[in-house]
Amino acid sequence: MLCQDALARLQDAAVFWSVGSGTAAQVIEAACDCLTAGIDSPTLGILAGISPVKGEENDELRRWLEGALSELSLDYYGEGSRESEEEALRLMARRLLAQAITPRDLTSWAYRFISHDGTPLAAELIALDNAYDLVDAVHDWQPHTSTETSKIDADVVGEAKRLLGDATTAEKD
Repeated sequence: MLCQDALARLQDAAVFWSVGSGTAAQVIEAACDCLTAGIDSPTLGILAGISPVKGEENDELRRWLEGALSELSLDYYGEGSRESEEEALRLMARRLLAQAITPRDLTSWAYRFISHDGTPLAAELIALDNAYDLVDAVHDWQPHTSTETSKIDADVVGEAKRLLGDATTAEKD
């Protein structure tokens, strides 16, 4: 694994953990990957050595994560913070545009992990998740054609582009 890839994976894992979408074990594994890629710092070694024992790993992660990320010149987002929610939304939007996830995956994720109480940046995605649910309800939760959700899909893609600051491309869709 390349150094930059390992660092990006650690950053992403930390962001997703901070919004409850990722696990402490994923952050610890990403820290181990950094060490394997030849990246080292005192606190990174401690972070990689945290035992992912269910129930205890989050406390240890809270204790060491900010320092490890700082030593590696990575961004730290506080657990449950608006900043972490906004960065996680951007990461998920990038995954959508890279076709690693579907539009429905993005809206469902936003509804589950950001919710109505979270950052206002997620509001449109949450509304679009409700639109998907409405189509499902109209069809009594039975399979339906993709053309019935294609407009919603396009709106989700446009919203993802907007979240990433690509307003001109988002308007064309």
